[in-house]
Amino acid sequence: DTVEIKRMFVKKEYRGTKTASSILNSLEVWASEEGFIKCILETGSRQIEANKFYKKSGYRSIPNYGQYTQVEDSNCFEKLV
Repeated sequence: DTVEIKRMFVKKEYRGTKTASSILNSLEVWASEEGFIKCILETGSRQIEANKFYKKSGYRSIPNYGQYTQVEDSNCFEKLV
């Protein structure tokens, strides 16, 4: 019931153009259409812009999961789709 979004990146020259929002939204729609109910993802705590972006996109912080459980500078998020 859960899909993990991995390695999402937008080059600096495309930031602020809603490219990241469009990509993320497309992934969430795809996940929902495939029957998933939740998206999860991880980003580093030093990725300030990414952390703000995911929160602004409706993701909420969750405890670190899987391979990130013991990684102190990881931030994990989820969103119901």
